[in-house]
Amino acid sequence: MADFVKIERGLGPDGRIAVVRFERGDGINALSPEAMRQLTDAARSFEDDGETSVVVLTGGTRSFSAGFDLKDPEGRSRRTMDLGALRRHLKLGPRLTRAWQDMEQITIGAIEGFCVGGGVALAVALDFRVMARDAHMRVPEIGLGMNMSWQSVPRMLHLMGAARTKQAVILADQRISAAEAYEWRLVEEVADPGKAFDAAMALAAKVAAQPPLSVAMTKLTVNRLAHALDDLASHMDLDQFALASMTEDHKEGVAAFLERRTPKFRGK
Repeated sequence: MADFVKIERGLGPDGRIAVVRFERGDGINALSPEAMRQLTDAARSFEDDGETSVVVLTGGTRSFSAGFDLKDPEGRSRRTMDLGALRRHLKLGPRLTRAWQDMEQITIGAIEGFCVGGGVALAVALDFRVMARDAHMRVPEIGLGMNMSWQSVPRMLHLMGAARTKQAVILADQRISAAEAYEWRLVEEVADPGKAFDAAMALAAKVAAQPPLSVAMTKLTVNRLAHALDDLASHMDLDQFALASMTEDHKEGVAAFLERRTPKFRGK
């Protein structure tokens, strides 16, 4: 099995920074089911790590992530799954983002190139995001006849508010530039092209210099308050995704994407 994720520990002040590198080597960094499992395992590997205060998650130089891999054989097998098998398989995404959100360590995303769909879902599950000035985000799910799931909508709502969340999610073809992402509060810092990782490490060093236990407890308190109603608000998004994936519009959206043409949706 290919190794898509590498972890470096013991970096920065007193060795309290770790870096998780997600790099498939194809310039796209799509989230195949196996890549999602590896990223989930990477987050969980810090559960008993009392030596690490900050984790920086970075993708490739050309892409943080292109989102779910529509061409992956395992991902495409969803078409033939019954509803029960499909619901179980669809838990990979929520499991991934929850694992990163629930980490005791402060998490920082370093975003270069493009960050699309599931890549955005992963990014908004982190504590902070640093984005290169020439990078962009996009949420294409609705354009593929799907809904934005993985509990991403409440996370985006906390960051941007209702109108901007609707704008980002519903206008599926819209690219969100780094300047817009910063203005919308979707990212916390914009860096020069090629310098997102360096800026993220500088921020990580500031966090790592703080008292580790106080930082961890403060993150827990803030997250519990901010996300207290998220499960209630998004408890159906997995089933909505499963339902949407069975529509003719979804089949048309994916086919149009793979054939590089404009989809024709009919509300069926």
